[in-house]
Amino acid sequence: MLNFWDSSVWGWIILFAVLLGSLLVGNIVKKGIPLLRDSLIPTSVLGGAILLIVAAIYKWITGEVMFDTAIFNGNGTTNLEIITYHALALGFIASSFKTTNAKLTKQRSAEIFNTGVTTVSTYLLQGIFGLALGFAVTLVIKDFFVASGVLIPFGYGQGTGQALNYGNIYETEHGFIGGRSFGLTIAALGFLSAALGGVIHLNIMKKRGKLVISKRKDGSLHSEEVESCNEIPMQESIDKMTVQIALIVVAYVFAYLIMFALGKLLPGMRSVIYGFNFLLGVLTATLIKLFINVLRKKRIIKKKYTNNFLMTRASNFFFDLMVVAGVAAIRLDTLENYWGVMLIFGVAGAVITYVYNRLVAKALFPEYSEEQFLMMYGMLTGTASTGTILLREIDRDFRTPASDNMVYQNFPAIVFGFPMMFLATLAPVKPLLTLIIFIVFFTAMNIILFRSKIFGRKKK
Repeated sequence: MLNFWDSSVWGWIILFAVLLGSLLVGNIVKKGIPLLRDSLIPTSVLGGAILLIVAAIYKWITGEVMFDTAIFNGNGTTNLEIITYHALALGFIASSFKTTNAKLTKQRSAEIFNTGVTTVSTYLLQGIFGLALGFAVTLVIKDFFVASGVLIPFGYGQGTGQALNYGNIYETEHGFIGGRSFGLTIAALGFLSAALGGVIHLNIMKKRGKLVISKRKDGSLHSEEVESCNEIPMQESIDKMTVQIALIVVAYVFAYLIMFALGKLLPGMRSVIYGFNFLLGVLTATLIKLFINVLRKKRIIKKKYTNNFLMTRASNFFFDLMVVAGVAAIRLDTLENYWGVMLIFGVAGAVITYVYNRLVAKALFPEYSEEQFLMMYGMLTGTASTGTILLREIDRDFRTPASDNMVYQNFPAIVFGFPMMFLATLAPVKPLLTLIIFIVFFTAMNIILFRSKIFGRKKK
């Protein structure tokens, strides 16, 4: 019999209230402390850090895990990981539903393609250094899990959700104790690297007089930014936001059905298949969007159902939720033997990402190298949102193509990055072979990336 006063009815609501409340507190803290207000640390990271500190104090006082108490139905930590897992895919799906009317020139297509290849090359470079450091750590800690270094490209390059996915695979299938928390911590260090590295770079370049920080806008929006022509009304028999959420959830359910079918066909690959939830979500969202466009061309559907403004809001909500839940889900007690290693991984991830993307931006994007670099560095140490935050510091109105490069690079990045996700599952079994493949793959990607420099003819 269902009793509405039972904790099982309220556990999820209380958990969401705590997460969203921490975002509000984090925002107040950031606005109230000048040092944080001037920093580029996302509010979602601050909110997660606040919950992490509160949970640590609670554990020190009571000896219990705060999120695993009865008020959270005794499994709050697991539910935080579930939220992180689903929010990743839902955020990507919402982004995939956004449309554009921009026409791509040959040069712009090449720049977008190069951005996607740069993304994958950075993943590979992070993986190479991660595995190499893993081998080095085993010289000191004999039973250290070598493949943990592969979590750098997932934590830094792809963010909290994928770091959790592969940390979970390593923990459940390969015995890496604390793998989930290790991955989540690497992702948190990535956000700090994006914020601190970005601030340091901006201040240095500003002092050298090489860039001007954009003035912040008042936040007002033009009507065409909120709603384009021929869209369904904002409020009718069904609210437009409800339509957006419905499309996102339906696309995700279709992605689940694909994962379910593939899991039945390939039971040995089930963990990997379900780790691709965001990728399959992007696929199903794209197919639904194409189907809707076909119906519009045939005049079966008269109005446009998707709205870029609302899809952006939904995407940002899911990514904020993903980050705050991911940081809060970190179990500090499972990482007590790895703090030194994680700091080394974190510094290495920040430095190689900074140096490599700086070189690429100067070589291949000379007309807007600073904007391209800041966008890529922020995205490849945090998320797309972090890249946008850094970019806005010098390109408030997105006048350069850097922001478009970030959006449209996903397709080439997915195509070239897909094999790496399978290689990541090989790393725990054959780490040396995986390292060699990473190096070969990285070399091939850079030949493709710098093809114009290597094979191009000099202009007379």
